[in-house]
Amino acid sequence: MDAVDKRKSYVFLAPLERGSRGHTTDLVERSLRSAIVALDFAPGEFIDKGAVCNALRVSRFPVSEALTRLAAEGLVEILPQRGSRAARIRLAEIRESMLIRQALEGMVAENAARHLSCHDIEALRGNLEAQQEAVLRGDRPGFHVLDLEFHTILVEGLKLPRVAAVIDASRANIDRVRRLLSSPRRHIVTLAEHWEIFRALEAHDAPAARRAMEAHLEAVVEELGRFSVEHAEVFVEA
Repeated sequence: MDAVDKRKSYVFLAPLERGSRGHTTDLVERSLRSAIVALDFAPGEFIDKGAVCNALRVSRFPVSEALTRLAAEGLVEILPQRGSRAARIRLAEIRESMLIRQALEGMVAENAARHLSCHDIEALRGNLEAQQEAVLRGDRPGFHVLDLEFHTILVEGLKLPRVAAVIDASRANIDRVRRLLSSPRRHIVTLAEHWEIFRALEAHDAPAARRAMEAHLEAVVEELGRFSVEHAEVFVEA
């Protein structure tokens, strides 16, 4: 099936099981959010409600409700008389979200170097070894999952649920950006940056761990700046 046929049938949306209307809306929202973040719906692409209903095997009401919720998150734009589309990526919001992540995850890395358990250090080592294997296989989706897991291990290892919630709240649009920037070269660079963070954690060097984490996240911002110039149609400045 070619890309055009895939778009018409939305085969990336799996049919949902029957449930109560409220529950169905939650499932539709989750499914559409995943598709938008995964770039199955490209930034700026209109979303055909009828095709979504057919793919998920639901009525129009939960689809409309889910799109309204996603619009409140900034992942969907609802245009009167025109329909709904996956929102283009707002550069100002990404920069702000990255500032939040740099501040919080820099602090997390600094504290992790002092307090992270040996068990979690070994979990990070195993994660990085799996990242290395994903790079060698050219497994982009697998690497993305492992990348997220690397950062999650740090926060959960320190038992910081409120910090985790703030980081997660800023992650959806950032995840779209990371997928846009995904490439074999970017994965090799990211892996090297992760190893730099790990070495500082293993050595219990708190200042170095913070610097390595902040530099890692700043590299994403710098690459985004270059990418947004080359692909201006995907982004909006304001």
